[in-house]
Amino acid sequence: MEKNNGSPGSPSRSLADCSAVEMLDGFRSHEFSPVEVMEAVQQRINAREPLVKALWAADPERAMREARESTNRWRNGTPVGVLDGVPITLKENIATAGLPVPLGTAATELVPAKADAPPAARVREAGAILLAKTTMPDLGMLSSGLSTFHHLTSNPWNHEWNPGGSSAGGGAAAAAGYGPLHLGTDIGGSLRLPASWNAIVSLKPSNGRVPINPPYFGRVAGPMTRTVRDSALLMSVLANFDADDYMALPPADIVWDTLDDFDPRGLRIGLHLDANAGMRVEDSTIEAVKVAAMLFESAGARVEVVDPFFSDDMLNDLDTFWRVRSWVDSRSMSELQRAKLLPFIIEWISVGEHVTSDRLMRCFNRKLEIRRLTQAATEGYDLVLSPVSPVPTFPVDWAMPSNDPSNSMAHIAFTVPYNMSEQPAISVNCGFTTEGKSIGLQLAGRRFADLEVLRAAAWYEAHRPQSAKPDWSIPSYGAPC
Repeated sequence: MEKNNGSPGSPSRSLADCSAVEMLDGFRSHEFSPVEVMEAVQQRINAREPLVKALWAADPERAMREARESTNRWRNGTPVGVLDGVPITLKENIATAGLPVPLGTAATELVPAKADAPPAARVREAGAILLAKTTMPDLGMLSSGLSTFHHLTSNPWNHEWNPGGSSAGGGAAAAAGYGPLHLGTDIGGSLRLPASWNAIVSLKPSNGRVPINPPYFGRVAGPMTRTVRDSALLMSVLANFDADDYMALPPADIVWDTLDDFDPRGLRIGLHLDANAGMRVEDSTIEAVKVAAMLFESAGARVEVVDPFFSDDMLNDLDTFWRVRSWVDSRSMSELQRAKLLPFIIEWISVGEHVTSDRLMRCFNRKLEIRRLTQAATEGYDLVLSPVSPVPTFPVDWAMPSNDPSNSMAHIAFTVPYNMSEQPAISVNCGFTTEGKSIGLQLAGRRFADLEVLRAAAWYEAHRPQSAKPDWSIPSYGAPC
């Protein structure tokens, strides 16, 4: 049974469930210390990790030592940064010096990274305490926690449910209460899909807003948290220019904690319920997103239906491009290494061997076409609301919602357009199915409008109905907090 150390608002609430904002307030006021927080978080991990299996390369002794050092700094009034003493996890494909980057697969040669990737460097500089790296599936190309390197990660709401992916461990760790801050990556929905299926919050920033190394088309790093305000706090640290990312946006003076002045009145909001591609959207998801749209409308926004701008042909060409890329990557592996890949991945990438140069060029050009069409379709709106996923979570041992290598990307038709268009998009929970599976609302904005998207999400988070709010005493596998 977990020890409840108390926290703002409830003497029986574990410090592990405090937001990062609450933790920092507690540190400043000396109501509690980083050591007490770390004790509660480690207790939570010990209780839940045997089933959740979200972590890799955890180092509790180092984390506790750093918590003691942080406690001394707060006692002396000398915190090193805005996150001093706050626990954090990083997806294992975000390099940290001295640790290998397995990419979720046993086929990877385990060579220690020589330096921190930019997101890891920024959070360390800000004083955050790295608890562990978090799990991901083979090559990061599955929407699940299925991996030949890591243990199978499960969804903390129900261990038979999938946490989603590829930021599987980050989504599960946030829902399980392994501290307030988690960091993942996304090239087609890998932040927002686990957020949707774990009932958490995750922002896919404008591409280049958060420097990352290596960068490539569509790839971003972003926060995974329980609250919008914590995502904004983490963005204030991550969104600092770093020359290691040659695709990074130029420095921008953004005041990330100004979330309270959002007013829906007069805004033009698009409601996008038909992706025109991939899986059919379940009725419960459509209803939850419609209810969210009505909330904005009742507050004075003008809500209009967004016509479909995506297609199955576009989705299939993106899928083919990624298959070719992964097949080419596999050519650098030895035969023994390739044999260690997940069978689903082996079947998925095998198509890449036979793609003609003409087809590959068409697939590459599709990225630019999707970018153009997505921006054109959404430019007239201050905000676009849609589902994150057409379906709720699925069995824990499935690779994808379809579980079919030939139709593997059928669930990303609402998320991937914004990776190609480089627009910010966030997932916030907006309801539950009758089975208790969470439903994510995606709020997307114009390119570079990251702060506006966070403001809108914070407004929705504060005004959404009680039935859409996660009860964090449920995903426990043990005594509720």
